[in-house]
Amino acid sequence: MPMAALRLLLLALAVACCAVAEPPQQERSALRAFLAGTPHERALAWNASTPACAWVGVTCDAANATVVALRLPGVGLIGRVPQGTLGALRGLRVLSLRSNRLFGDVPGDLFSLPDLRSLFLQGNLFSGSVPPDVAKLTALQHLALSHNNLTGAIPFALNGLANLRSLRLDGNRFSGSLPSLTLPLLEDFNVSYNQLNGSIPASLARFPPESFAGNLQLCGKPLSRPCEPFFPSPAGAPTPTDGRGSGGGSVPVSEKKKKKLSGAAVAAIAVGGGAAALLALVLLVVCTAASRRRAANGEVGKTAAARGLTPPSTASGELGEVTSSTSKEIALAAAAATAERSRLVFVGKGAAYSFDLEELLRASAEVLGKGSVGTSYKAVLEEGATVVVKRLKEVAASRREFSAHLDSLGKVDHRNLLPVRGYYFSKDEKLLVCDYLPAGSLSATLHGSRGTGRRTMDWDARMRAALSAARGVAHLHAAHSLAHGNLKSSNLLLRPDPDATALSDYCLHQLFAPLSARPNAGGYRAPELVDARRPTFKSDVYSLGVLFLELLTGKSPGNASVDGDGAVDLPRWVQSVVREEWTAEVFDVELVRLGGSAEEEMVALLQVAMACVATAPDARPDTADVVKMIEEIGSGHGRTTTEESEDRSRGTPPAGTTP
Repeated sequence: MPMAALRLLLLALAVACCAVAEPPQQERSALRAFLAGTPHERALAWNASTPACAWVGVTCDAANATVVALRLPGVGLIGRVPQGTLGALRGLRVLSLRSNRLFGDVPGDLFSLPDLRSLFLQGNLFSGSVPPDVAKLTALQHLALSHNNLTGAIPFALNGLANLRSLRLDGNRFSGSLPSLTLPLLEDFNVSYNQLNGSIPASLARFPPESFAGNLQLCGKPLSRPCEPFFPSPAGAPTPTDGRGSGGGSVPVSEKKKKKLSGAAVAAIAVGGGAAALLALVLLVVCTAASRRRAANGEVGKTAAARGLTPPSTASGELGEVTSSTSKEIALAAAAATAERSRLVFVGKGAAYSFDLEELLRASAEVLGKGSVGTSYKAVLEEGATVVVKRLKEVAASRREFSAHLDSLGKVDHRNLLPVRGYYFSKDEKLLVCDYLPAGSLSATLHGSRGTGRRTMDWDARMRAALSAARGVAHLHAAHSLAHGNLKSSNLLLRPDPDATALSDYCLHQLFAPLSARPNAGGYRAPELVDARRPTFKSDVYSLGVLFLELLTGKSPGNASVDGDGAVDLPRWVQSVVREEWTAEVFDVELVRLGGSAEEEMVALLQVAMACVATAPDARPDTADVVKMIEEIGSGHGRTTTEESEDRSRGTPPAGTTP
C-alpha cells in the first residue's frame, strides 16, 4: 500500500507539472485561430502535438503558464487579423507582426491587452484611423505603426500612455494638426512623411527636424519654416472697422488683441497710402493745370481789354467749381479703385452669401489639402456659414481675363458640378470661394475611410460616383464647350445624395501659364497632353477612364504596382493583368466578395474604362456615349435612366425633380 500510494502521488505530481507546462487551452486556441484565419506564405509548424510554447515565434513566461510574446516579422502574413484571436492572449507583453502584408483596421481587441508593452505593426498595409481606445494600453512603452496606410488625425488620447518611450507613425497618411503630447518618457518620436499641417506643439519641438520631414504644411521649431496664419490676408484687404483685426487662421482672440497690427491691417495701410499718394499726385496735376489756365485767362483778359472785349468771367468761380468738382470725382474714383482691388466678387448663386472680404479674413480656417492648382481652406465664418476658399498659385491671367473667366464659370449650373460662388483678385492673391461639402472627396473615402466605425464604399456607391463624374463632364462638354482639365478622385466630392456627387476645380487651366511645369495630375493625364493649359474633350475622357479604374481596383492611379518593382500607372497595370487573363485580380478585394450581378457590372465598367484609356484619342468614346454605357450597366438596379441623364446634361431637371 505505501508503494501504491507513492505511485499515486508521483502520478498526481506529473499531472500537475504537465498542467503548468502548457498555456491555458484558451490561449492555444486563440493562436491556432489566428493562424488559421490569416493566410501565410511560410509554414510555421504550429502542430497540435507540439506544446504551444515551442511554436515558432511564441514565447511563454518562465513557468510556461501564459504566452508573453508573439514575434512573427516577415513571415508572409496576408489579409486581415481575425478579431477575437490575439486579444485573448491576456498575458501578452510583446506583439511583433511587422513587415508582412496585413491590411484592414488595426485589430480593436489588441487595445484591451492590459500588459502589452511593445506593439510593432510597421511595414504592413493597415488602413483607417488609430482609435482613442489606444489609451487603454497603459503599460505600453513602444508603439510602431510606421509605413502603413493609416489616415485621419493622430489621436490626442496618446497622452494617456504615460510609459511610452517610442512612438513611430512615419510613412502613413495622417492629416490635420499634431496634438500636444506631454509624455515625459518619450525618447523616440517620428511622424515624418504624412499629411500633417499647422504648427508643431512646443512639447514636441525637442525632437530633431527629421522627425517631422515630408509634412509640407507643418511649421515652427525645429523646422526652418516659420508659422504663418492658416489663411493669409490677401494684399489690398480693407482695414478692419471693429478693432478685432483681420488676420486669418484660428488665432485666439486674446492673441489678436496683443498684436498691434494684423497682416491685413498692414496691407490696408499700404494700399491706403498708395491711394493717397496717387490722389495727391492727381491733385497736383490739376492745380498746375488750373494755374496755367488762370495765366492764360489773364493774358486773354488783357488782350480782350485792349480790344474793348469782355474777358472770360473768373469772379463767378466757374474755374473754382470745375477744379473742386474734378477733385471730388478723382477722390471718388481713387476710393472706388481701392475698393475694387479689395472686393470679394460673388458669381451665380453666390450672391446668396452675405459676407465680405473682411469677414472672410476673420474666419477660423483649416487646411483641407494642397493640390496642383493651390491650397484649399475650410473657412468657418462668424455668422456660422462654412465655405471652401482655394488659394490659387502660379496664376498668369490678367485681372480682366481672370474676372471674365470666373464670371462665365459662375453660370455653370449642374448637380454634378460644384458651383463657383465667388472670387478675389489682387496682385499677390487670387482666391476662389466654393461650397463646403462635409462628406469629403472620393479619394479620401476610397483610400482612407476604412477605419473604425466607417463603412467600405460599396459597389452601388462606386457606380453612382462613376455616373455622376461622367454626367458632370458631359455637361461641360455639351452645354459650355469646356474641358474639365483636372479630373481626379480628390476633385470628386460626395454628397448625401449619391447621384449628386460633384466635380470641382473644373476649367481653371486657362488661368495658368501655358508651359507651367505642373505635375502629371497623379496619373490621370492623357499621354498626348503635353501642355496642361490645353486639355481636350478626349483627354477628359482618358482621365474619366482612369477614375473608373480607380473605383474598380481601389488603387491610387500613380501607385498601381505592389510587387516592389516600382510604380506603374494604373491603365498599364490593368492591361498587363487582363492580358494574362487574371481579370479577377484587377478588382478591389472589398468588391469581389459581393459576387453575383455586381461582378458582371464590374466587368462591364472595366470594359468602358479600357475604352476610355485607349492610347489613340480618336479611339476613345465621347462623354455622352460614356454616360449611356454606364447607365445601361446599372439600368437593372434602379439607377437613373438615359432620358433623365439627357435632361441633366442639358441643365433641365427630370419631371418631378429639382436639379
